[in-house]
Amino acid sequence: MLQSQEGKRLRLHSGRPKAGATTMAIPIDQRKKPASVKIHVKSGAGVDITWADGHASHYDFAYLREQCPCATCNDEREKKDKMTIMNLPSSPLLQMYKPKAKAQAASPVGSYAIQINFSDGHSTGIYSYDYLRTQCPCEECAQAFRETPAKSL
Repeated sequence: MLQSQEGKRLRLHSGRPKAGATTMAIPIDQRKKPASVKIHVKSGAGVDITWADGHASHYDFAYLREQCPCATCNDEREKKDKMTIMNLPSSPLLQMYKPKAKAQAASPVGSYAIQINFSDGHSTGIYSYDYLRTQCPCEECAQAFRETPAKSL
């Protein structure tokens, strides 16, 4: 719960406000709002999103699988990062062949995300549109949305 300078209780808008409470809408970055979303499961072409600002993003399914935002995948990425920092091999010297992940199904999650079921059995990642815009593979979006060492200083 937030308070205004006048001492009124404010709450972030997440449904119907309580009587006497002043609501404050969470600002939405319009650049992260999709205007059009096309998920090409049958052809395997990936996901195409045209954003409200006119930018178009294309995501291969293999890229989305690697960037899965679920807790399990985040933990695995953190472990690999720690191993890299410590100069230790993060996997065996002889790596097993791993086929590219393919989408078997996809479905919307409300009006804010998509969920993809992959050929490797993974289906717990929920890709919010906000997250997808920050993970857009183009250099323009990388500079605009991703944290870089120079930005964090």
